[in-house]
Amino acid sequence: RGIHTFIDDRELERGDEIRPSLNKAIEGSRIFIPVFSTNYASSSFCLDELVQIIQCYKEKGRLVLPVFVGVDPSHVRNHRGSYGEALAEHEKRFQNQKDNMERLQKWKVALTQAANLSGDHFSPTPGYPTSL
Repeated sequence: RGIHTFIDDRELERGDEIRPSLNKAIEGSRIFIPVFSTNYASSSFCLDELVQIIQCYKEKGRLVLPVFVGVDPSHVRNHRGSYGEALAEHEKRFQNQKDNMERLQKWKVALTQAANLSGDHFSPTPGYPTSL
């Protein structure tokens, strides 16, 4: 019992395949705290994780507590600002790739659903690092 944390880049054993290890960790988790930053949507890896997290939320009733750092939750929800720009870049890369266009659509739905959940919003103070 208790709370055991998992941070994907520190908890993977050297030599482990990232995707299977991370998928297993996500499936076994009961609470998720996705941290949305300005560049979050630029990472297809982060977006794939988010799709899986939202799937666990919907299918298994897992708890998702989104945290927004230096980004307005409405930008995440409505795909505006850096989120709109990043998704447009992914869309350019994925043109004429049906599977990836479906993947892009899943990302958009997951971003909207995550941003609709109750969470915390932090605005960084200029000159000071953001800490949670």
